[in-house]
Amino acid sequence: MAIIRKAQGERRKAKKEHSLHLAPCASRLNGFTLLELIVVLFIVVLGFSVVGINLSSGNDATGLKVAARDIVSALRFARGQALISRQEMTVTLDLAENTYTVSGRDKMYSIPKAIDITVVTAQDEVTEGQGSIRFFADGSSTGGRITLELGKAAWQIDINWLTGQIELDDTDASE
Repeated sequence: MAIIRKAQGERRKAKKEHSLHLAPCASRLNGFTLLELIVVLFIVVLGFSVVGINLSSGNDATGLKVAARDIVSALRFARGQALISRQEMTVTLDLAENTYTVSGRDKMYSIPKAIDITVVTAQDEVTEGQGSIRFFADGSSTGGRITLELGKAAWQIDINWLTGQIELDDTDASE
């Protein structure tokens, strides 16, 4: 084995330092400018506003459907109360005011004025500007049909006189 020692006075050569010099315009920082961000945000907001306008155009048809389902709910409630309490219950529709009431309740429910209402029911249940559907203690009813129309859209509520069953159907008003 040989041992090699460094002689005294011998200097090691220092490594040269390499300095990095960048050309003034040779590279650009990665990122976006404020103007680019504003343009992108503007495009995104514009896109969302178009989507919002398209969604709001269906509100009329949705309002009609909600009104029809509310009336069906009131009719089913009245039928259920007639069966439970063994007393007659009525749902009265005021065609002039676009409202309806359920007997035994003080609240008057409103229907949007733009919706046209037609009620076909027993002659005894028709008064001036009003029509009623009456439910009896055995679950039967006077029967009838309530039609709600708005433009070309229409919903039809059929009430079976024998069973009191209530059905909601989407119909086309142009038929």
